[in-house]
Amino acid sequence: MKPSAAAVTVSSTAMEIDPAHTTIGQHASSTQRGELVIVGCGIQAPRHISQRTVAEIRSAESVLALADPFALDWLSQLNPRLINLGEHYREDRDRRLSYRDMQAEIMARLHAGHRTCVVLYGHPGVFAQVGRKALVKARSEGIPGRMEPAISAADCLYADLDIDPGEHGLQSIECTQFLIQQRSLDPTGLLVLWQLAHTGKLDCTGFAPDRRALKLLVAKLERWYRPDHQVILYEAASLPIIEPRMESLPLRRLAAATINEITTLVIPPAQSPVPDQAMIDQLRATFPPGEWQETPYPDYS
Repeated sequence: MKPSAAAVTVSSTAMEIDPAHTTIGQHASSTQRGELVIVGCGIQAPRHISQRTVAEIRSAESVLALADPFALDWLSQLNPRLINLGEHYREDRDRRLSYRDMQAEIMARLHAGHRTCVVLYGHPGVFAQVGRKALVKARSEGIPGRMEPAISAADCLYADLDIDPGEHGLQSIECTQFLIQQRSLDPTGLLVLWQLAHTGKLDCTGFAPDRRALKLLVAKLERWYRPDHQVILYEAASLPIIEPRMESLPLRRLAAATINEITTLVIPPAQSPVPDQAMIDQLRATFPPGEWQETPYPDYS
């Protein structure tokens, strides 16, 4: 996931690496296997970063990061060897090619024998194929690698919107996948559609929303939800001094709304679940008298 278009403007501190003649770090050598650690800086660096992640960044011989400018600046203070992976992005370029180049840059450090830390926006394994694919590639070559958990946009969403995903159930889908695949929704549960600005962009270029694709998205959602059903446009706060965006509007107005790169669509339940009376009767018959509690749904109060 691309954290912010502004991230491309931050200067990189990368240096060229000769795999046979590296000088970065005291212990790197051409005969030593590298080691890969994938970490996340959360949504608000440094507030969301764990002490374990800080230690990994400080001790790494190479640090490659994909994050917003504020986070990049702070990360460079932890380790001046920071390399900005965001420089691989271009407005007119297929993002999949950019991700491929990022992965190649990560592997170059590992092949040079470096203990390499990759820092990604949010949780490093959520909407972040760069780290996951690098981890798979490294392990396939016998290079040790692991991923550390971190705070994602979903964690912020639950806190800011006061949502418990266990209360009504949760469906979490990427917008374009939902649009082009035959999906069945459960309107009795919560629906979260990610990467709203990229809806319908099969060429994976550009970062501004396409209103035509958003209209198609609304039309498909109206198979399960009324046009006046209230939905929420959510954006987690990337800095402590700003508030999260939590804008409610009817579904029919979605295509004309302000959609930013980090906007997520949250659709609350549209109806109550229908009890499965046959199953309730089976449960009642299965348990001896005194063991059955007449509460067919969980109560979290």
